[in-house]
Amino acid sequence: MLLPELMSTPSPQLLVAAAQQTLSMGKRRGLARAVCLRLAGEVLAVARGLKPALLYDCNGAGTSELQSYLGELQGLGLLTKGLHILDIGGNSLIVIPEHVCQHLEQVLLGPVAFVDVSSSQSHPSVRSLDQLQDLKSLIAKIITHLQGLQRDLSLAISCSRLCSSDWNLCTVFGILLGYPVPYTFHLNQGDDNCLAMTPLRVFTARISWLLGQPPVLLYSFSVPESLFPALRDILNTWEKDLRTRCRAQNDFTDLSISSEIVTLPVVAL
Repeated sequence: MLLPELMSTPSPQLLVAAAQQTLSMGKRRGLARAVCLRLAGEVLAVARGLKPALLYDCNGAGTSELQSYLGELQGLGLLTKGLHILDIGGNSLIVIPEHVCQHLEQVLLGPVAFVDVSSSQSHPSVRSLDQLQDLKSLIAKIITHLQGLQRDLSLAISCSRLCSSDWNLCTVFGILLGYPVPYTFHLNQGDDNCLAMTPLRVFTARISWLLGQPPVLLYSFSVPESLFPALRDILNTWEKDLRTRCRAQNDFTDLSISSEIVTLPVVAL
């Protein structure tokens, strides 16, 4: 009995060419090989449901360039249809609307916690979503937007934009990227926070993809070490869920989750 044939992964050379040909900005040098391979792996992780979104930050490429890039990956057989580019405040996130909606609905249902790092506080504190009603309404707004998308079937990659003039993008992106305990702070107090010289436990999740290449970085986030005991259950649930999703796919192997404690004089969010 023959086993079903698995779709082969495109060669690293083709993945690098796809990024360099579509995402290069003007006369500037194209993206480095390592960046191209990392990007392809992270996009595939979104497509396979290992992370709800990818925030594109490799260079200043916009929606049209990303559409071309994702189209190239589809042409190489790496991706199926369904990817969407969501523009929030001039930032491009690559998502599958159905997947990110499910994630946001889970956030609304809880249990979920946020770490308030407002500069008016002497130290970070835990907040529930019920204590952040404006944020709760914002999450519902994003869900409504994504559910209401009228996908143009003639477009391989769809895109849309959300107005975000008064949003705390640090918190919004933390939620969309799947961080189990996002940071939040009062916008009227500026970008300062109370994390300076505060021991932070930094979690990193990596997973292997291409043979002979570094693992793909799935997640990197931190929580104040002083709050780790209170947040342990939420973090354990996140890890268990991620391991379950990893077992449900065949493209990536050898999930590794590690943590280390760091203390920095300034923490930028």
